[in-house]
Amino acid sequence: MRIRRFNPEKDKKPYWGNYTLKDCSPTDRVLELLHRVKWEQDGTLTLRRSCAQGICGSDAMRINGRNRLACKVLLQEFGDKPVIQVEPILGLKVIKDLVVDFEPFWEHYRSVLPYFINDSKPPVDSEGRERERLQTIAERERYDDTTKCILCACCTTSCPSFWANSEYVGPAAIVQAHRFIFDSRDQGTKQRLEVMADPAGVWRCRTIYNCTPACPRGIEVTRAIGEVKLAIQRGGRD
Repeated sequence: MRIRRFNPEKDKKPYWGNYTLKDCSPTDRVLELLHRVKWEQDGTLTLRRSCAQGICGSDAMRINGRNRLACKVLLQEFGDKPVIQVEPILGLKVIKDLVVDFEPFWEHYRSVLPYFINDSKPPVDSEGRERERLQTIAERERYDDTTKCILCACCTTSCPSFWANSEYVGPAAIVQAHRFIFDSRDQGTKQRLEVMADPAGVWRCRTIYNCTPACPRGIEVTRAIGEVKLAIQRGGRD
């Protein structure tokens, strides 16, 4: 394994740490291999992880040049005598080793109002009791894909537009905006489209398509971005 190392308290610049692991199984995950490096060879190695089940998104990193979740990548993907190169995701400041500062990412996420907005009174049943706001199957399917986002930042940090300008809101934030813009129950479409129409918003996307293959949840990110652009042009969701 080649791991990009950097400790700002003592290193002037990043360097590659090289580690050899024996007695590995083809079904070992990269996250498990990183644990072995930390637990068996160098306890100073720093990485971020939580559930280790591909749900939390906290162990996003570049593995052999691609943004992946370390807990979902198996050793067998790299052949019989693999060399696995691991480095932090790009475009965000490295705090230490594989851990980056997510605050700019969260700032963009918050800017799109990623929560349900509806100030009207909820509907009531025949007996006057409040009930849920109903949707048809088609209405729910309209934004189903973008509900899968786990905020791992794989898509945003694979985007050259984000690398070039960190003010760009980024694919993940646009995916979150899409989820609410096309929710028929939500009333915040106008505000979100205003955010998306900002110079740092959706129009900074150059349709490079790096984001879609980077998504560990299989979200059609570029398609969602295109639909938000179309909603801006139409003045609202279709």
